[in-house]
Amino acid sequence: MGFVNNAKLIVGYDLGNEYSQISYALSETGVAETISQIAGEQKYNIPTVLCKRHGKNQWFYGREALRAADRQEGILVENLLGMAMDGEPVVVEGESYDPAALLALFFKRSLGQLSQTGGKLSSLMVTCPVIDRKILKVLVKMVESSLIKADRISFQGYAESFYGYMLRQPKELWTHPAILFQYSRDMIRIYRMEYNRRTTPIVVIVEENEYAFPQPSDEALLEIAEEACGKSIIGSVFLIGDGFQGDWMKESLRFLCRGRRVFQGNNLFSKGACCGMQEKTTPGELSRTHVFLGNDKLKANIGMQVLRGGKESYFALLDAGMNWYEAERTLEVYIQDGNELLLKLVPLIRRNSPKAGAASDRDGIVMRIVLEGLVEGTARLKLHFYLKSEHCLVVEAEDLGFGEFRAASGRTWKDEIEIYQEADGWG
Repeated sequence: MGFVNNAKLIVGYDLGNEYSQISYALSETGVAETISQIAGEQKYNIPTVLCKRHGKNQWFYGREALRAADRQEGILVENLLGMAMDGEPVVVEGESYDPAALLALFFKRSLGQLSQTGGKLSSLMVTCPVIDRKILKVLVKMVESSLIKADRISFQGYAESFYGYMLRQPKELWTHPAILFQYSRDMIRIYRMEYNRRTTPIVVIVEENEYAFPQPSDEALLEIAEEACGKSIIGSVFLIGDGFQGDWMKESLRFLCRGRRVFQGNNLFSKGACCGMQEKTTPGELSRTHVFLGNDKLKANIGMQVLRGGKESYFALLDAGMNWYEAERTLEVYIQDGNELLLKLVPLIRRNSPKAGAASDRDGIVMRIVLEGLVEGTARLKLHFYLKSEHCLVVEAEDLGFGEFRAASGRTWKDEIEIYQEADGWG
């Protein structure tokens, strides 16, 4: 494709502990491309490594770092993401380094490859195998320390990048579920995308499974493929990873190609991250009619029952589809002549059986939270809502009093609510 000077680049960055990749689009509706490490070839992997030149504060990254280490010109530093997660200082030639700073250095240096596009970084999506609170802190620190400037920066896991990639594919690939096989070292990870068309919007989930795969084996892959596909109709299959290269999987391919479209490559996640950022910027038709509820997503709408103009109504707090580790809300409310808060939970995938203090209605589950010891009369409360895990909502309340009429007691309450159960089926 032709390069456009000063174009606003939408970038997807796949950050792996061994390899990383960079994909980009020149506009919100442009086609995602992946930067090759060798001109004219589809060599997308950037080794996630640094090399410090002996006796100098000079650092190489990626392929150049490996070459410098092979020439014994410096000290190779690997496992950058893993060490940043551990947080322990890294000692190189007797000097201590912050592992997060080393990861940020690699990240910034590798993003320098965008200069060959002639565009300017506008928005950035970083994707990793899994995103949780711990790795999110590392990624945020990495971006901040690298001093990368962008109008918008987001993070998502591989499952959501698979979803983002699919959003930019032809509609016919959405007729039936899709499966992605990722072959990395000695294991194969399966991502199976399913749609629940009984809900509005249509709920999309990605089920994940992992299989030990110590060496290429057509027989073993066929067994995994048959189990992954099951008896369901699968519309498309994606084979991701250099391990799928070669002609060792003839029977497996024959099975997978039977009535299905099969695609092979190794840059789907970086492209999916780019596509995901495009969808956040300019949602397409499928984004408006579908919602992704992966393992890291809140799968229920959460709100409060409040009085407005003397009538009971629903006040939205947290929306299904947000990352559970980012789902948080703080607000102040007035409570009059009572000591209860009414929450309404509306699961989009699973329906709970009512627990103690809960009641079901046709629209969801109503939870009563009792604030034991709250002084009767009108009170002003500070409420803080956040998720402890994908399944557990934490509600914290603090008594702020009521102006000159009643001083704040400083008393606090905390309750944990299981918002849905893993064992329940789709609702």
